Amino acid sequence: MKPFLPGLLRSNSPEAIHRNRFIIAATVTLACVLELLDTSIVNVAVPHMMGTLGATLDEITWVSIGYVVANVIVLPISGFLANQFGRRNYLALSILVFTVASWACGNSTSLGELVFWRIIQGLGGGGLIATAQATLYEVFPSKEMATAMAIFGMGIMFGPSLGPTVGGWITDTWSWPWIFYINLPLGAIALVAVLSFVPDSAHRRIVDAVDYLGLALLAVGVGALQLMLERGEKQDWFQSNEIITYAIASFLSLFAFAIRQLEFSHPVVNLRIMRDVQFSMGLVFTFCLGAALFSTVFLFPVYAQTLIGFDAFQTGMIILPSALAAAFTMPIAAKLLARGVPAHFVIMAGASVFMYAMWGHHLFTTQSGQADFFWPLLLRGFGLGLVFMPLNNLTLASISISEIPNATGMYNLVRQLGGSVGIALSATLLTKLENTKRAGLVTHLAEDNASVADRVNAFSHLFMGKGSTAFEATHKAYALIDQQVNGQAMMLAFSDLFLVFGIIICSLLPLLFWMRKPPRLAQAGDVAH
Repeated sequence: MKPFLPGLLRSNSPEAIHRNRFIIAATVTLACVLELLDTSIVNVAVPHMMGTLGATLDEITWVSIGYVVANVIVLPISGFLANQFGRRNYLALSILVFTVASWACGNSTSLGELVFWRIIQGLGGGGLIATAQATLYEVFPSKEMATAMAIFGMGIMFGPSLGPTVGGWITDTWSWPWIFYINLPLGAIALVAVLSFVPDSAHRRIVDAVDYLGLALLAVGVGALQLMLERGEKQDWFQSNEIITYAIASFLSLFAFAIRQLEFSHPVVNLRIMRDVQFSMGLVFTFCLGAALFSTVFLFPVYAQTLIGFDAFQTGMIILPSALAAAFTMPIAAKLLARGVPAHFVIMAGASVFMYAMWGHHLFTTQSGQADFFWPLLLRGFGLGLVFMPLNNLTLASISISEIPNATGMYNLVRQLGGSVGIALSATLLTKLENTKRAGLVTHLAEDNASVADRVNAFSHLFMGKGSTAFEATHKAYALIDQQVNGQAMMLAFSDLFLVFGIIICSLLPLLFWMRKPPRLAQAGDVAH
């Protein structure tokens, strides 16, 4: 397939590619930020959408679910699609579909229409991250790979955290359709830049026999798995026939897909690369890293808005320093690797900082304020920034450059699924822990407890002073105490969950012993030359 608008293209010579490598990095990172921004930007506009479209809360969640499911279906086959269409064509087409779908989302007048265009938007954006990462691996020389991944990682970390802040401001200032319209100028810039600067892969391998059955099995398997994770907590997991159906469909489809890919001569996803122990250990690590990243991003806003009383925009502004810290830590990690500091040490340092940050989160209370949040959130971003980029390079260190597009697709899919599992697990554990903590607290509220009686008496006098009768005042006093107990139970549940994710990341450090090959830094032969 010939490139779109060939008149825009610069020279594809190695010299021109090397000269424009940082423009290419900025271009593909912008495309990734757009895609990741739309994963979280919609959440803050949910109440406005419900009012405009006349949808219930359960119905409006499909606006997010449709987008994420479409994303994870495309992610693992992004390398295959880039080979078939050409990397530049595929990137350009993905951005074009994403941008046009964004315009259609903003113009939607019904829930069904909005969900349909969100699915199209997700299909367009799904392959951007993996294709962008593969592009950087081929464009940058090996000695600059840490810098390239630092630029890429800044976008990956910054995008999801920026969503609630930008979404809240846009929704409050204008209206919810503008959270989609904002993509139009940025998408146009990214499209022109891709057509102007991004080269096609020198390792492209077009497959004549396309495995359509494998594609169908993958779509059903990954899509059903994502639906199960998105809907599980709300449907009480395996007490629901819907969730059982998703689980069976996912297991059978993915099992058949794995067999098909191992037997087919031209697989859509080359699963054989998982024989590489370093790559497989990296997938386990990034799955849990995705769970910790997405879960803590999910849990803190719920805590801040439910127990502290912040609105979405305030919460976004509090989280923003964490995202900035993660983004600006990437170049620090790149410098450390370039100067010969082993990636294993950088990852261990990052995991230690993240654990310390989670301990700070563990100490939050219902009376905590912005000053209490600043350093734990900042250190959380700093720790994740130190882990993300070295782990990325270490995981892909043994993969041949021709298999990088396939490997990056799998790597990003696993991180995305880790995030989905983490959020689903967090939501379920939050409810269960809250019930357990409440049961423990209630045992201390016996009527013959002097402190309880004193508190009831104090609250009753407070309400009687505001005009309530003695009976009404006593009833309100007990209701207030019940509310306080619920708040404390939820706070203790949040506290435990924050600590759990810190422990999980630290418990993964032994996996580094199976990841001995150094990252693609200063290795023999630059991949771009």
